[in-house]
Formats: sequence, structure tokens, C-alpha cells
Amino acid sequence: MTEYIRKKGSRESIQVTAGKGTSMQVLIGSEEAPNFAFRKFVMEPQGGMPKHTNLIEHEQYVLKGSGVIEIADKAFEVSAGDAVYIPGGVSHSYKAGNDGFEFICVVPNKQDKIEILE
Repeated sequence: MTEYIRKKGSRESIQVTAGKGTSMQVLIGSEEAPNFAFRKFVMEPQGGMPKHTNLIEHEQYVLKGSGVIEIADKAFEVSAGDAVYIPGGVSHSYKAGNDGFEFICVVPNKQDKIEILE
């Protein structure tokens, strides 16, 4: 049976161990949708993720707060309403601002490998 609606709070948030003050919720996963996974990340103020690469691309939409995303060694300040594209294989990192940082991240349902660079 397909669940068309995912109610708020119906999925558990998990701590991202490679990050600092960062949690992730898989809102729609590969077992439910054939092409993409739909995830929500929440970073506490000054939280973040170290520089890393993924085999797969990322499309992101900032919901709340602000932060700095470093993509291919170039820093970008982002805030609510901004959209971000990170190609597969390109290094990137995240640092939340003083107000925290929340974003949606959509990735293809393909095999991924994460390599921490810091």
C-alpha cells in the first residue's frame, strides 16, 4: 500500500554522527518512492557538517534560518527561500548561523558513498 501523505511528526529524526548539532529526517525514502529520497535536515545554531563528497547530486531548499555552504571551496551564504544545487562528486560543507538552519534535501535513489575530507 502506498502512503500518499506523510503526517508531521510521523518520522523519527536521527542525529548525523559526522556532523555537529545536526539531525536528519527521511520524510520519503527509497522504499516508498522509486526515483528520489526526500529528507529534512535541522542544524542547531553553529552546528554543521564537515567538508565531504557524495557520489550523488543534491537539490536543497532552505526552510528556516541561515548558514554558509561551502561548495567546491567557494562559500555561499544562504537563508530561507534559497535553493541550492550540489553536483555529485563535488566537495561541500555546512555551518549554521546563529539562528540555526533547516533545509529540505532531495537526492536520487542511487548508490552513494560519502567521503569525509576534514
